[in-house]
Amino acid sequence: MNIKICTALAVLLCHSPFAIAANNTSFNPAMSLILSGTYAELRRDPALPATGFAMNPNPGHEQGFNIGESELGVSANIDPDFHGSATMALGADGTFSMENAYVQTNSFGEGLNFKFGRFFSGLGYLNEQHAHVWDFVDQPLAYAALWNKQLGEDGVQLKWLAPTDLFIELGGELGKGRGFPGTDTPKNGSGMGVLFAHLGGDIGTDHNWRIGTSLHQTKRIAAESTDVPDLHGGSVTNLFTGDSQTFGLDFVWKYSPNGNISERYVKFQAEYFRRKESGDLTYASTITDRFSVTQTAWYAQSVYQFKPHWRAALRYDQLDPGTAQVGTLNAANVISNYAYTPTRTSWMLDYSPSEFSKFRLQLAQDKSRKNLSDNQLFLQYIMSLGAHGAHSY
Repeated sequence: MNIKICTALAVLLCHSPFAIAANNTSFNPAMSLILSGTYAELRRDPALPATGFAMNPNPGHEQGFNIGESELGVSANIDPDFHGSATMALGADGTFSMENAYVQTNSFGEGLNFKFGRFFSGLGYLNEQHAHVWDFVDQPLAYAALWNKQLGEDGVQLKWLAPTDLFIELGGELGKGRGFPGTDTPKNGSGMGVLFAHLGGDIGTDHNWRIGTSLHQTKRIAAESTDVPDLHGGSVTNLFTGDSQTFGLDFVWKYSPNGNISERYVKFQAEYFRRKESGDLTYASTITDRFSVTQTAWYAQSVYQFKPHWRAALRYDQLDPGTAQVGTLNAANVISNYAYTPTRTSWMLDYSPSEFSKFRLQLAQDKSRKNLSDNQLFLQYIMSLGAHGAHSY
């Protein structure tokens, strides 16, 4: 990559794995702690899924006060060839989880970087970002419904950065398939695969852009869905075994006068996903027949820093549950067409006294559930302690 592009991407918080390793030498290991908390005012039960997506998990929100998700991060150079990083998360419900725990190469050569362990997948744009980096309190509906907020995997990842003036990055992953929509079951070999490509560059000193595409494929084995509405007016538990394939597109554009993001900048981003699942559906644990459905999800958002320390943002989310192809044995049981398009519109204002602290107000009109519109209010704080590497582009 030439000097011009590297400089612009660095200004906009872009980094390579090599840069992280080089910067984390002041203290070994580098440690950071992210403290966050929210207050949520919701009129509807946050556990209710989006209409037509009852077979998907619903990360939802917590009503009232909660501590959000706190993160403890540890990273260091292992030796001249390897760098290690781990992120442990404490959820709002008090559960403790290992978000990331991986090793990556420092000098694989020829623009190649190899990562192995547990990591957020490189698909899409938002998926690799930790919660404290999000521009809103929550993920878009696309990520909540299709990826249970984020796709995390145990496996290996290979990236290649082309030695060209234009930013070109290609990558692939093989993993266990532990992250939704996969099924975390003991097995030999890999349970999921991901391919992705990114292309980006500068337009003068004020503009920067990146486009990307990704493909994810996994196998669902006896995946259980509870409280799924049926044609009899009730709710049942269904099981699904089959293939899941998701195609994605993402686009990001950033503008800052003279490249000075500390004063003012505008960021626009959008992502689109199309998922097809086909296999066998067992209705109410009794009747098994063929089932397939294609669902889509997308969002678009814009963030505007109108003065130092102050930002405002607007986001629109939309889901399409699709029309399912249901086998004859379950045609009278399973809903094939919900005839509804879930949407949500969110507005955000945040204030950052410094790069280590942030206070946020978010308002949302949630129409993701048919006949259950919800006007939502969120207050959030995010505090960063200790050493913390640069964030991705």
